[in-house]
Amino acid sequence: MGNIQSGRFVWDKLVYSDDDCEIDKYFLNNNDVLFNRTNSPELVGKTAIYKAEMPAIFAGYLIRIHRKENLLDADYLNYFLNSKIAKEYGKTVVISSVNQANINGQKLKSYPIPLPPLKEQQAIVVKISALSEETQRLESIYQQKLAALDELKKSLLHQAFSGEL
Repeated sequence: MGNIQSGRFVWDKLVYSDDDCEIDKYFLNNNDVLFNRTNSPELVGKTAIYKAEMPAIFAGYLIRIHRKENLLDADYLNYFLNSKIAKEYGKTVVISSVNQANINGQKLKSYPIPLPPLKEQQAIVVKISALSEETQRLESIYQQKLAALDELKKSLLHQAFSGEL
């Protein structure tokens, strides 16, 4: 669950298996979209797309979404399932118990996924990906500026307390 972040997989703190049956059953293929069916109420429904970064299998609390590739682009589906609209819909179909929430496969099939033509889906993915890259670039600059301001503050404080100002 913790390895799904912002629609992608984070490859740290991994759990490994050498069980051949599990490996065969849960082996990931490029562009597999995985939906987190069980989690806390605020995190259930997290979705990520596997881009064959390394050979991997997935855990049983995730649902591998089988899609018709000629009708539904994997990246488009991943972006949609991580959207505010899909999250809001998930809240209407979730089954909750003590600190756990679940959206089963049948409920997942009921999601109202907008289905424009494949070419249009791919164009949407290109635009969202470009915006995402720009957002990451700006966030990196922002973090660098915050670090520089922190260093400036430390320097000014040092100068002030050592009588250099």
